[in-house]
Amino acid sequence: MINTEKIIIVGDRVLVKPEDAASKTNSGLYLPPGVQEKEKVQGGYVVKVGPGYPIGTPTEDDEPWKEHKAIKYIPLQAKEGDYAVFLRKDAVEVEIEKQKFIIVPQAAILMLYRDEDVVN
Repeated sequence: MINTEKIIIVGDRVLVKPEDAASKTNSGLYLPPGVQEKEKVQGGYVVKVGPGYPIGTPTEDDEPWKEHKAIKYIPLQAKEGDYAVFLRKDAVEVEIEKQKFIIVPQAAILMLYRDEDVVN
């Protein structure tokens, strides 16, 4: 696995390690890669999450000499180690250290499965 400390996920996005797509159906038919890519949903494990949705600050920006307050965020539901099912059309594939990952906005996640018994 890669060192996730070097990766910074921005905003309401989630970094997912996709599960390997089945190249064979239950009945034994082999599927070409194009069929797998046309699936509407996909699943994978959450590797890292962004800070969440930023909360707006009062509009005091007209005085640039004032000290700016740190941005606050509404945290995301997804946590590292969750299994996520998401809409493939909203996902962006990336390759990090020769491994394929998918960046998904939280709005595209349909379901999360969290197994509290599994230690990350």
